[in-house]
Amino acid sequence: MKIENGQQAPDFLMYDTDKQPVRLSALKGENVLLLFFPFAFTSTCTAELCATRDDIAFYNNMNAKVFGISVDAPYSLKVFREEQKLNFPLLSDFNKTVSETYGCIYDRWGMELKGVSKRSAFIIDKEGIVRYAEILENAGELPNFEAIRSTLEQLNAQHV
Repeated sequence: MKIENGQQAPDFLMYDTDKQPVRLSALKGENVLLLFFPFAFTSTCTAELCATRDDIAFYNNMNAKVFGISVDAPYSLKVFREEQKLNFPLLSDFNKTVSETYGCIYDRWGMELKGVSKRSAFIIDKEGIVRYAEILENAGELPNFEAIRSTLEQLNAQHV
């Protein structure tokens, strides 16, 4: 399934690094930024999430909840989050169901690994509608943070 702008975001339930459930539908009324990434502890993923960490004030000012999502286990994500001092939740899609639902999963990735999340970004508005969708085929690229910022600014201006 390919997720596109204007469609209802598929609901999900995943667990964060504190083993707390996070359900997308419970976040209605808030803008949400989902950042899917291949693996914790890798260079590009670390750069992406640390850039997000360093810009968290912008996301907070835009009333946007940020979540990093990978197929890593919650236990390794917890260590990664602590080591990198990430100031937003990381969610484990260990069973790969959310990555599959959002159409952002590699069938095969480096070293013949199956079922790794593609680097992707989705913005979901307060009504649960997808307002930005970017799925990168090249895991070495970063999401278009300028477009993400612009989309969040537009959403925030609509609700002021």
